[in-house]
Amino acid sequence: MSTANAHEQWVASEAEAEAMIPLIGKLNRENHVVVSIHGRSLINKSVIQILKAHRFARQIDTVELNPADSLKMLQVLSSLELGAASVDIAALWHKFEASKSSDLEGWLREEFSEVVGKKGTDTQPAQDVVLYGFGRIGRLLARILLERSSGSDLALRAVVVRKNSDIDLYKRASLLRRDSVHGAFKGTIRVDEETNTIIANGTPIQFIYASDPSDIDYTAYGIKDAIVVDNTGRWRDEESLSQHLKSKGVKRALLTAPGKGMKNIVCGVNDDTIEDSDVVVSAASCTTNAITPVLKVLDDEYGVVHGHVETVHSFTNDQNLIDNFHKGDRRGRSAALNMVITETGAAKAVSKALPQLEGKLTGNAIRVPTPDVSMAILNLQLDKLPADKDELNTILREAALKSPLRRQIDYTDSHEVVSTDFVGSRAAGVVDGLATIVTPVSVIVYVWYDNEFGYSSQVIRVLETMSGRTTPVFPKPEEL
Repeated sequence: MSTANAHEQWVASEAEAEAMIPLIGKLNRENHVVVSIHGRSLINKSVIQILKAHRFARQIDTVELNPADSLKMLQVLSSLELGAASVDIAALWHKFEASKSSDLEGWLREEFSEVVGKKGTDTQPAQDVVLYGFGRIGRLLARILLERSSGSDLALRAVVVRKNSDIDLYKRASLLRRDSVHGAFKGTIRVDEETNTIIANGTPIQFIYASDPSDIDYTAYGIKDAIVVDNTGRWRDEESLSQHLKSKGVKRALLTAPGKGMKNIVCGVNDDTIEDSDVVVSAASCTTNAITPVLKVLDDEYGVVHGHVETVHSFTNDQNLIDNFHKGDRRGRSAALNMVITETGAAKAVSKALPQLEGKLTGNAIRVPTPDVSMAILNLQLDKLPADKDELNTILREAALKSPLRRQIDYTDSHEVVSTDFVGSRAAGVVDGLATIVTPVSVIVYVWYDNEFGYSSQVIRVLETMSGRTTPVFPKPEEL
């Protein structure tokens, strides 16, 4: 392609992306339809961000997604009066091309038949959500909920924290607005000191100051049947977490850490085990969420006999910035200067979601001086081995492209990616295909994961399941 033609093509693509923006916004606002490209949401994105997402598609599909094709699909979808749905337009176009159909509208009508003409038929009120704690995970959960608030069935109503100063509310608003890792909040934030609320993108969030999770009257703020998401990490067993259920207006509680005496859920793997009677549920850990979907694919395809999981994990807030006393081994040494070997229960915790792997995995962790994005190295002995690296990578890439785990597993085969390239990834884990190793006795798979944002995305998916607000996903996943 000549330089002139390349520029003309770019200008045309810009125009197509510009035309997509109102269609994407209207589908989200009026139909509760979330549009994405391989897990990358297109809601409230700029022209350049939309075009970058189209370019990224080649990492999964091996070819770049043409913006003109996306625009055609979105124009048709906007005319179908769709009910709530989640749409991956890259996977959708991939499936349409494979169908060899020449009638895009007819094919889309058939593909979306269960939601065509269903606009506005779901009158179920939004699920009230309360965040108990407003640290790293709490603020990212807030960002995700606020990002999709116009088309979401999950309503962020309140945040519970301890009051630390006379200007506590302004401090909390500032931390929501600015983030050293994830960047600026995409929207507007203002503080209403009189009502003790932060209003973000038009959504009022009630801040409640309390230290006892069992003694809050949420109904006084118009909140009822809420799911409380406890991201403090203070209470990790069923009995202590059940304190939340004693407060007026609370129906269920979700823990953002591994839990004892409750179901540990890795969305996409065992979220179908959540029942109405499960009033206290754990979303497991970030590492467990990153490795379990990949392990499920490998176990289903080849059978896992034994394995070791080594986690290279960004430092966390429970470590010391400089050497000082810490009750945990080695964690008292400076997190900013050292690699720190520490224990992890993530490998053993996999069996809570995949019972067939009980006793088959060991694990360790190395905390490293980076603020976010970690890596899990899966060294596995399999019942049967893939013929070569290409066969194994094909299985993992297909899982990322069209399996029921495609929201959990992402895939890359770039020669240049490093950890910061995965900041903001919504996948539970991203397989690095170039790093895959197949030997005569074992396989080694490298999985990147944003231990903050990717995990928070998984927590939101558990919330959707607990509240019964899951929406149909298109195109329909395929079993591998």
